[in-house]
Amino acid sequence: MKYQGVLKKMPTENLETVQYYLDMETDFLHVNQLLGKTIEMTFEKYECLSCHLNKQIYRQGFCKSCFFETPNAGDWIMRPELSKAHLGIEDRDLEYEKKVQLQPHIVYLANSSNVKVGVTRKQQVPTRWIDQGAHEAIEIVEVPNRYLAGITEVALKEHVADKTNWRKMLKNDIEDENLVDWRNRLSAYIPEEVKEYFIENNTETQLQFPVSQYPEKPKSLNIVKEQSYSGKLVGVKGQYLIFEDQTVFNVRANEGLVVGINVSI
Repeated sequence: MKYQGVLKKMPTENLETVQYYLDMETDFLHVNQLLGKTIEMTFEKYECLSCHLNKQIYRQGFCKSCFFETPNAGDWIMRPELSKAHLGIEDRDLEYEKKVQLQPHIVYLANSSNVKVGVTRKQQVPTRWIDQGAHEAIEIVEVPNRYLAGITEVALKEHVADKTNWRKMLKNDIEDENLVDWRNRLSAYIPEEVKEYFIENNTETQLQFPVSQYPEKPKSLNIVKEQSYSGKLVGVKGQYLIFEDQTVFNVRANEGLVVGINVSI
């Protein structure tokens, strides 16, 4: 079966094992059902997620001009502490920024390669943890806007990592941690104006990924450079497709690329 579409972050469902989907132009592929099958992927062209033109992707699925113009790529997205909608100050589009920033946000700990702190909108739990390949996670605070979450993350990352080691995550070279203990220790460093939002007495969320074989030395696929690739799919973790020959492909990092996918039955 041949499919074609522009790559976007894979939607997921947190069931007993995480379920993954690929949104193609005319089909919605259930990726878990492709495990054990040979997948051929070809690069066709670019399609910016904002202007939809065939222009080289710069970052986050956008061409260069859209990246510096669209409100979907403002600095406050990667750095929540720069959020200003709660002050009525516009970055690129105040209405959009109010809609996204002025809603409940969670500061959390997730363990994917190591314990790290992160920020997400409340409605993105547990999706955000799945996208990072975390096998366990816990909420620390729930705040009413993105700015408060951002200043909390800045304070906590003085004492805990804020990055994931993708190779370690994919190799499943992980240790279980007591995230309740981590949360309680880190509570001392929460900014004063956020202390009232501290979450007590919650437990860890555990996540199971559909992987039958983890790579010992993951090799990242650059589909633009290679133009085509074929391999047997043996797992999905985070936003990565994992193949039998230890090749891995980060779907999210390749947003805005139009690819053809051929599945051998």
